[in-house]
Amino acid sequence: MTEVAPRLALRHLSKSFGGTHALRDVSLAVLPGEVHGLLGENGSGKSTLIKVLAGFHAPEAGELQVEGERIPLPLAIGQFREFGMSFVHQDLGLIPSLSVAENLRLTDLATSRRWFISWPAERRRAQAIVDRFGIAVDPAVRVADLRPVQRAQLAIARAVEGLTARSGNGGRGLLVLDEPAAYLPRHERDGLLALVREVAAAGAGVLFVTHDLHAALAVAHRVTVLRDGRNAGTVEAAGADVDGLVNLIVGGALAALDAAPALPEGRAAATVAGLSGATAHDVSFAVREREIVGLTGLAGSGFEEVPYLLYGAGRCRTGRLEFGRTHDLREMTPVRALRAGIALLPGDRLHDGGVPSLSVGANVTLPVLARYAPRHRLERRRMRRDAGALLTRQAVRPPDPDVLLGALSGGNQQQALLAKWIGAGPRLLLLDEPTRGVDVGARMRIAAALRTLSGEGVAIVCASGDHEELSRLCDRVLVFGAGRVASELAGDDVTEARIAERCQAAARPARDPGS
Repeated sequence: MTEVAPRLALRHLSKSFGGTHALRDVSLAVLPGEVHGLLGENGSGKSTLIKVLAGFHAPEAGELQVEGERIPLPLAIGQFREFGMSFVHQDLGLIPSLSVAENLRLTDLATSRRWFISWPAERRRAQAIVDRFGIAVDPAVRVADLRPVQRAQLAIARAVEGLTARSGNGGRGLLVLDEPAAYLPRHERDGLLALVREVAAAGAGVLFVTHDLHAALAVAHRVTVLRDGRNAGTVEAAGADVDGLVNLIVGGALAALDAAPALPEGRAAATVAGLSGATAHDVSFAVREREIVGLTGLAGSGFEEVPYLLYGAGRCRTGRLEFGRTHDLREMTPVRALRAGIALLPGDRLHDGGVPSLSVGANVTLPVLARYAPRHRLERRRMRRDAGALLTRQAVRPPDPDVLLGALSGGNQQQALLAKWIGAGPRLLLLDEPTRGVDVGARMRIAAALRTLSGEGVAIVCASGDHEELSRLCDRVLVFGAGRVASELAGDDVTEARIAERCQAAARPARDPGS
């Protein structure tokens, strides 16, 4: 592979914003047929590097080569297409209201000069594309009706088709994947990674940007880690492991946060009885003070809706909660939950967990706004001071309460929203996928914050499909199957392998004794 020119080579790339160095003398190369992982914390420089390739940022120094040919920098916005590059971003860029065929053929149709579109012919072309990439979807189906993994596969297929159409190189250019699997359940990522391997096997170079270290090791040939804008190292994936990558990403400074001594058991803080919703059925369990209880299972098994039912953010058919007093969960609302000392950090942080158009300080103080208006007038200076202290405690970057929430990286948004609930002082904290789509440093800080809260007596319920996260964080794990709690793991049994095994067992239909 090293005998041929790289599909892409960046040499000595530097970019600053004011006095902040986003990239400092960064070099990397993506070879033909190679999946090259790009890892690093939020703020490490990954996004800046991608935006230089896309033409959104002009570097102060550096050189770009494509197929051995030197390309002048900066690139104009969209110029990357001329050099056989294509991008798939985290939002995928699909139009949910249009069909699979319309999404696949949209760019070609928009740029052609045809007066008439033969939709049967377009659907046949789309069918050929999805067949070629092994995506089991009907071209006539709306993208909104596809599973998340199918949408991600569709976006990649469209991007590779774009490589072929624009550069005439048979799809052997450079495909940049910027966190396309960030919001996929772990068990659905294998199908996406298989497609990435196929794209590289056909001769394309793939730059795979991800926070998922397991995915990077599973699919990449080599991995480059950025830290504080510098290249912290490029390693062969075959000889690397997760712990080694973590040390490169965070510099070893946070390694101690990953292991914490077991906390002594407390008394029962909350008891759930007979909880039923759209999928969950007759769910009962207890959570002790100083305990973190995990809820998991395969997608659709019912564990995902439990935090929302307990908080009154989902429609509850039956159930009661013993928490200070008896609560009829059919009548629970978010306002009543807050008053009872219950907080929820939802999985969709920007749409459901915060207000991106407001400042971080406004978001952090929102649940306790009355605290800052004793005389019906907001004490904004005190709000800003308290918010800044919470942001500093949670290591939010920057710890500036005046920055818009939507301007922060995903990991910093999640840490800020966790700070919001820490400031509210809950006694029961409900979490849905608390570390989904965040980098390893933010993941470790969030885990450390949750352990601290647990040690202070807060009962925590964490719903997640990330078995590794649950094994490192939880004292007990309840595994769901067909809407019910199928089994429980505790103590030394709370391991990634055991959780995965129980999830699969819970998904298998029970055998008929008479068969």
